[in-house]
Amino acid sequence: MNVRTALVKWLGTLDPQRLTALLEERDLPLAAGYRRITTLRELAEHLLTDDSVAQGLMAGTAGELELLASIAALALERHGPVAGGEAEDGPRYPWQQHKPVPPVKPADRWVPERDVLSWFEPGEKRQRAELTLTRLRERALLLPAPKGQLALPPLLHVRAAGFDGYGRTADRLLTTAYNAPEVKRIATTLLGEGAARTRDQAQELITVLLADPARVRALVADAPVRALELLEHLVPGPPLLRTHCFVGRHGEQYAGPDAKYVFREGGSGDEGTDWLAGRGLLIPSGPDLVELPYEVARALRDEGEAPNPRLEPEQFTATEPLPPGWEGEGGAAAAAAAWRAELVLRALAAQPVAIRKAGGIAVRDTRRLAKAAGADEAETRLWLDLAVNAGLAAPRNDEPAPAARGRRNLKAPKPSARLLPSDRYDAWAAAPPAGKLLPLLAAWAAVPAVLTHWPDPEETPVALISPQDEDAVILRTGVLRALAVLPGGHGLTANARGCTELLSLAAWFQPALRAHLAADATGELTGLDGVLDRMAATLTEAALLGVVAHGALTPAGRALCRLLEAGAAHHYPAVPGAGVDPSVRGSEGLGEDLALRPALAKAVTTLREELYAALPEPSVTARFQSDLTATVTGAPAPALADLLSAVGDIESEGHAVVWRITATSVRRALDAGWSADELLDRLTVASERDTPLPQPLAYTIKDTARTHGQLKVVRSACCIRSDDTALIAEVAQARGLAKLRLRRIAPTVLISTAPPEETLSALRTAGYAPTQEAETGTTLLERVPTDRAPSLLPTLDRAHAGHAEQIRGVPASALLLAATLTSAG
Repeated sequence: MNVRTALVKWLGTLDPQRLTALLEERDLPLAAGYRRITTLRELAEHLLTDDSVAQGLMAGTAGELELLASIAALALERHGPVAGGEAEDGPRYPWQQHKPVPPVKPADRWVPERDVLSWFEPGEKRQRAELTLTRLRERALLLPAPKGQLALPPLLHVRAAGFDGYGRTADRLLTTAYNAPEVKRIATTLLGEGAARTRDQAQELITVLLADPARVRALVADAPVRALELLEHLVPGPPLLRTHCFVGRHGEQYAGPDAKYVFREGGSGDEGTDWLAGRGLLIPSGPDLVELPYEVARALRDEGEAPNPRLEPEQFTATEPLPPGWEGEGGAAAAAAAWRAELVLRALAAQPVAIRKAGGIAVRDTRRLAKAAGADEAETRLWLDLAVNAGLAAPRNDEPAPAARGRRNLKAPKPSARLLPSDRYDAWAAAPPAGKLLPLLAAWAAVPAVLTHWPDPEETPVALISPQDEDAVILRTGVLRALAVLPGGHGLTANARGCTELLSLAAWFQPALRAHLAADATGELTGLDGVLDRMAATLTEAALLGVVAHGALTPAGRALCRLLEAGAAHHYPAVPGAGVDPSVRGSEGLGEDLALRPALAKAVTTLREELYAALPEPSVTARFQSDLTATVTGAPAPALADLLSAVGDIESEGHAVVWRITATSVRRALDAGWSADELLDRLTVASERDTPLPQPLAYTIKDTARTHGQLKVVRSACCIRSDDTALIAEVAQARGLAKLRLRRIAPTVLISTAPPEETLSALRTAGYAPTQEAETGTTLLERVPTDRAPSLLPTLDRAHAGHAEQIRGVPASALLLAATLTSAG
């Protein structure tokens, strides 16, 4: 039977939706380098390549990988090894290998399905195994085969040993890790003094000994108890252990890719680790990291028992009961997130910030936005980054200054860039809290970065980073999927044990995370490459967004997890859910992108409804009190928030938002173009239960308006005039206004060398309350025009097409490719 021909026939039976899901999992057409794939035969050939199979393996769970590894091991036992399977260059985990595999004919290496199912007890366990095999067939990780047979892709046959949780061979590890003295030292410990004169002889003797299972078992029989405990954890895999047995040959600080290691003087302090390392049973593979050689694990595994792949994740033990009302706390956090993000973007709209030439936003600008929004700097950076990735804010280049006349061969200066709200911002700002939070959550799920994690403590964090953390979405997805299997009514404990269990279970759902795991001295799994810090930051962000509360997923968090499982992150920089109409509910206003993708559309709709269920409708009234405060319970409606922010300053937030109204804040509203009558009318309409405004508040507004505008800035010649001659004299002598170079030309008139806008700003900074006057004598109350940048959020199809703009005739997305192949089939 020709497997490729059978695969072509099977692909021809798939409907467009199933074919699209397969293509997106394999990251096509990008993964094929955008070479033309226009027939099902070409697609079948690509699906059999090692890169494509590796892409599919990373999308599965560790249970699925374990089952495939067991089937591959059975094929290895029945049909023998495949030439080339000993290749060990590249990353330590086989699904990350990029070296092409040699030709393998899967039809020559069938595995009977009944033999695989016999590993599972009849009943629920066997049914689960059958369902898992069906899923693997649907994902083309099990190839079409005669009934009752299983066929694996070539990569699984070639990497069978690595997929079964083994480390690299002793010969490879010894060559990479040691110079001659260390190899001779191990040979002396194993075989006695003078066993070998040269490094080659010593290494050959070591590898021959370790290749003999009987000699390995005899050696381990005399091991101390502590060494046996470590082997119990390492033999099943992963084969990595954190230890301090070794130091770099050139000092502890040097640990490059070609580093050699020496035994630490005095040992590591752990008897078991030192015993194993001294006999070559643990060999260094990185700084403070050792690996169990393949031969040792092979000798110590119990080969008499049938494989027992674990198709379901282990249960959490580090849990605690959830307190009453915990979901409400998650909803309150979500509402606060929507409100805080709105404040940050409102401050950005009032005063856009410059983007540095080196990238990011200056710290002083971030601090200004944080102060205006009442948020800390880390949260402000998070809201800005999410807003940009959700298409709510975007950079825009300003016009460059004209080149000076008479000069030749001078390049025009590069235009400066500013971060502005996008043309999607105004519709977003008018939406209810659930509509505001939806695009931010969708962006958080898909962005390839842990936005609040800054790996280098020596550098100052900045907003508007370039997302380039390939593992961020994998980690986020694994964490959410792991939390989704917590027992009902329980949350994860916030301690080291809880973090360890969460990381281990996240790696079960996302096997690519296993490259970041190792055992510690106690045999417990721990993280490498800062993964624990990134996981902690991910949980902090999730709690801030209302996705997690008290260590458990909220209903919105579960919906977000389903959005990730539907493949939302495959489309980045497009963000499924970010471009929907924020003002409607249900399945309305999803847009053409999602209309063509039912799985994504359903996930976005579910997330939207969960947010509306968790976040109450915004308040449209406020409670005004005699102490000049205005209190809004819950989230304020956009129009109410605009009104109260114009006339007051936010004093406190939480379950209610409190504004403080002062003469200064009222003067600011008058400066912005509001009139006293308009303020009083609007505030009265917004008063809770139609209660009249307190007298102190009305008096404050009227008194401030009475003195407002005593100074007039004349537009034509930038004159400052006032009927109050004493006030004119005072302004003329004010030291803070010296830069205006004021000159008194009449008892009631001053002239300024600065333009009207600058003069107005300086007078207000000095504590005065001027207004602008037209040439006709009419007072100008002009509100600042809105400034918006075009949104840079691409559609789902354009996100894929952006990689192939220069390639003519190539399908722009997996969806179009599926349509092409379906019609061709």
